Order: sequence, then C-alpha cells, then structure tokens
Amino acid sequence: MKVELVPVETLLPHEKVEEHRVDNLEKMTLRWRAYTKPLLVDRKTGTILDGHHRTKVAVRMELQCLPCVLVDYLEDDGISVSVWPNSGRESIQKEEVIEAALSGNLFEPKTSRHMLSDHLPPISVPLARLQQPAL
Repeated sequence: MKVELVPVETLLPHEKVEEHRVDNLEKMTLRWRAYTKPLLVDRKTGTILDGHHRTKVAVRMELQCLPCVLVDYLEDDGISVSVWPNSGRESIQKEEVIEAALSGNLFEPKTSRHMLSDHLPPISVPLARLQQPAL
C-alpha cells in the first residue's frame, strides 16, 4: 500500500466526529509531533473511509496535507463495510458511504466500520512536513 500526501481540503467526511476523541488525539499527535497512521480514502471522491478524527485534528492544527492510502473503494473487494454495534443501523452499503460524503448529510460517529484485507502501513510523517503543501 502506497502512502501519498493529500491536501486536507480535498478530503470529504461521511461521519461526524466525537470532539472528546479529537481532543485526545490532538494531544497525542502533538506529543508525537507526527502522524503515525495514514487515512484510508476513496481515490475517486476523496471520501474518508477511516481517519475522520485525524482529519479534524489536522483542521484544528491548520495542516495542509495528510498521509493517505488511496483506494478504489467501490471496486475493491479487499475493503468491506459493516456497522458498529449500537450504531442504530442494521447494515450499511458502500454506496451509502459515498452518498453521505458527497451530500454532506453525515452519519453519526462510529456508524460505519471499514475492514481491510491488508493492514495500513505504520508511518511517521512529521507535523512540519504536513504544514507544507502536498505537491
């Protein structure tokens, strides 16, 4: 899996975030002075599949880009989506995730749960680099 730097403004959430989780993640990110896990993003639409809280931290910190693994979400059978327990939903489809992102009609936090056949690679991208344009 290739990690690419992607401009923050091109990333589209499909879920809302829990602010207390963002607060905690921001503290850890500042302590590490780096991002240690890439986001999982649909290449065609910019829909964030995994990494909503990390994106919100980036917005707070005014970062310009984020490390992402770009995938062809709808076509990739190695990525599946289900719902988290107690999400209030029985199921969710990939098309619903894309539609939520494109429409701005976001799901509640921890609605969709994306599973990968491969693990996202460990990274360490310094915050100083993420303050620069993606190029």
